[in-house]
Amino acid sequence: MTRADLVKQTGLARSTVAQRLDALREHELVYEAHASASTGGRPPTVLMFNQGAGVVLVADLGATHSRLVVSDLAGTQLVEMTFDMDIAEGPEQVLSTVKQHFVALLAQVDRTPADVRGIGVGVPGPVAFSRGEPVAPPIMPGWDSFSIPSWFAKDFDGPVLVDNDVNTMALGEHWTHWREHEHLLYVKIGTGIGCGIVAGRRIHRGAQGAAGDIGHVRLAGHDDVICRCGNIGCLEAVAGGRALAAKLSDLGFDASSSRDVVTLVRAGEPQAIQAVRDAGRCLGEVLAGAVNFFNPGAIVIGGDIADAHQQLLAGVREVIFQRSLPLATGDLRIVPSRLGDRAGVVGIGIMVIEHILSPEAVDRVIERGIAA
Repeated sequence: MTRADLVKQTGLARSTVAQRLDALREHELVYEAHASASTGGRPPTVLMFNQGAGVVLVADLGATHSRLVVSDLAGTQLVEMTFDMDIAEGPEQVLSTVKQHFVALLAQVDRTPADVRGIGVGVPGPVAFSRGEPVAPPIMPGWDSFSIPSWFAKDFDGPVLVDNDVNTMALGEHWTHWREHEHLLYVKIGTGIGCGIVAGRRIHRGAQGAAGDIGHVRLAGHDDVICRCGNIGCLEAVAGGRALAAKLSDLGFDASSSRDVVTLVRAGEPQAIQAVRDAGRCLGEVLAGAVNFFNPGAIVIGGDIADAHQQLLAGVREVIFQRSLPLATGDLRIVPSRLGDRAGVVGIGIMVIEHILSPEAVDRVIERGIAA
């Protein structure tokens, strides 16, 4: 684009556009490319976004399995690694390992910590997004109120954003495949159950970052089931991967995790198939209320149990279309995740890139320059 193109498309004053472009050029985020065709006089300069002006570090931390990525500023993956690590080892141990891997990955693409524009971290627990701190995460002992941004600030400049893993998956799935939809629900059903909410094409986190915690919505008729949160009848305690594995184990099957449940389903075990379909009905009961309340354009189901999506989605669809209003379900899509276990790293990267390239971030750079 030329400067004139930017003025026309944004509706901003020429002076405002020039000021912001100066800030972007100062940080090498924009550069001048070949001149466009002249209509008389000096050809106007074409400005290009410099996606190689820095890198973003992405850490998708799971309960026992993690994925790290270094991407450029357009979200293009430069290098990736996966490794097993128990999140319960605590923040110091886990983040030290992550930092060591980050430094090694940067070296692989001939970059240094000075090239890092921002860092994004996804964790399997509730997060106070504004502070970047996990809040009483059930499976993350020692992480409560631990400041992940402060920890990384010792070695890296730039913002550090931390979010719940389901929110990052929702963002990744929406940005990649569903951008034409303004409203979407992404449901992760693995060991536990959570929901990421896209409202107005943005992640909706709620007042304290707790939006979408459908795993602890109470189901009628399950008062004999005690959840790990201490309440009874929670959706997660009835239909989560841990609950399904325990149910099948009691029936004599070798099942200790959600992945074992899926293995039994794929082997054609009737009781496992029935258990997953019943879990889908329970999930559908909760999501039917969400559909009536929120009216999403799509519901995307991910997580380990979603690998048995035919049985799971059959139960979900059965209840949602039975209990939700026709107006809310007329164009509703209920589908399995297309990104699978990559949804998190994609979403984390986009979350950081959108933050560091936002108009507000550019304006802060301008203000610092004026103050200096």
